Amino acid sequence: MADETRVHVVRHGEVHNPSGILYGRLPGFSLSEAGRVQAAAVADFLADRDVVAVIASPLQRAQETAAPIAARHDLTVDTDPELIESANYFEGRRISPGDGAWRDPRVWWQLRNPFTPSWGEPYLQIAQRMTTAVDKARARASGREVVCVSHQLPVWTLRLHLTGRRLWHDPRRRSCALASVTSLIYDGDRLVDVVYAEPAGA
Repeated sequence: MADETRVHVVRHGEVHNPSGILYGRLPGFSLSEAGRVQAAAVADFLADRDVVAVIASPLQRAQETAAPIAARHDLTVDTDPELIESANYFEGRRISPGDGAWRDPRVWWQLRNPFTPSWGEPYLQIAQRMTTAVDKARARASGREVVCVSHQLPVWTLRLHLTGRRLWHDPRRRSCALASVTSLIYDGDRLVDVVYAEPAGA
């Protein structure tokens, strides 16, 4: 396709999180050693692509994942706040099994509606801002390729939205592994294919 443009939407690599908390948008969460290896694997995977820009969420783990990708193409990492992690009421809480966080009656109101969801940023809002980010990135690429580094829920919500599927879902069924690449292929303004890859392994 003469006007083919590819937007590679990358989930960041593994995060160093020994306390096991839901870190969300909290600052100071960097990639683990494994996460840095994963980021390098994504950089290798995209090394031969015609990438003209690398754009990342402002959060540290996304910036660190984007850095080796940008370096392979002699680019700097640009930042787009639209790519940020979704907001979540439970940010900062431990999420390990058995800690009782989800059984606390004081938080039941936040759990009242899984379809919105009531505990965080609405799925539709996530889909809209991610679509805006992709459209801006696609305009920059214009017949070439661009990389956007984001987070699991935003990436998966974007994919559901663009493929016409319902936005509420079981988080255990997301096809969006650490350091995965969801490539959106456009012919002009029309999305013609979505290709998923896990260059760092499952």
